[in-house]
Amino acid sequence: MEVTHWNGWECVRVTSGDLETLITLDVGPRVVKLSRADGPNLLHESPEQRGLKGGDEYRSYGGHRLWIAPESHDVTYFPENEPVEVLEEGGWLSLRSAADRHGLQRELRIRPADGEGFELEHRIHNLGEIGFELAPWALTVMAAGGECIFPQDPFVAHSQNFLPVRPLVLWSYTDMSDPRWTWGRRLVRLRHDPDRGPQKVGAFVRQGWAAYALRTDLFMKRFGAVDGGRYPDYGCNFETFTRHDMLEVESLGLLETVASGDYASLRETWTVVGSAEMPEDEDLAAEFLQGLADRLE
Repeated sequence: MEVTHWNGWECVRVTSGDLETLITLDVGPRVVKLSRADGPNLLHESPEQRGLKGGDEYRSYGGHRLWIAPESHDVTYFPENEPVEVLEEGGWLSLRSAADRHGLQRELRIRPADGEGFELEHRIHNLGEIGFELAPWALTVMAAGGECIFPQDPFVAHSQNFLPVRPLVLWSYTDMSDPRWTWGRRLVRLRHDPDRGPQKVGAFVRQGWAAYALRTDLFMKRFGAVDGGRYPDYGCNFETFTRHDMLEVESLGLLETVASGDYASLRETWTVVGSAEMPEDEDLAAEFLQGLADRLE
């Protein structure tokens, strides 16, 4: 386990090929850096919160974090401002926060994937005395200036399928006419714009992937998609949110009652493709992205 420092925090470094992640030890856990060798950080950084620790105020710190859904001030916004417990087990690096007042403990596990990339497992442990209904929620907060891309359900003619295929979930501030959106036949895109405020949608993404294109890098995460599964937020296993300073690529696990002494789990696989030349044509772009996602399985 290699320990280093980043933005005033002690961190542990995990590498895979020429990809590097840094995960905080002083707070969190948070993945605060994801980059190619000598490349820029692809994750959002909160300049005003660099190096902060301790206290009862919730801070997002930027980077990749583990939340609890459905979103509520009482449960979701637990201030993870204290040092984490670190374990190495079976090739995984495990980082655990203290339990909150509900007895819920957040654990982030990470290891290099086969090839180049990372496997992550997010666990919410119930250390309390009674069952607790929740879903793990993994939010990758990307640096400004790129666009999130996720797939539409495959097209099937009306004469062949009369029934709906998935939910598309809106928030009170969702504006589908916002120029940051592109609603394509095969892909949906949400672009970051530093001059615009919050925007969000959720969906059930059956293909189990979403991507973020930033300059010449393409970040992709894979996540679970259980047909007929009970997901939060009207059935979302994926959500994306943006505001003036960042854009989030989020996955959600199944909504379940976690018994005392048990845990809920959500897994993701990450990769970054450098010098990615994604085709402009939507059909070709969809095939390119699906091919990349298939290689992550």
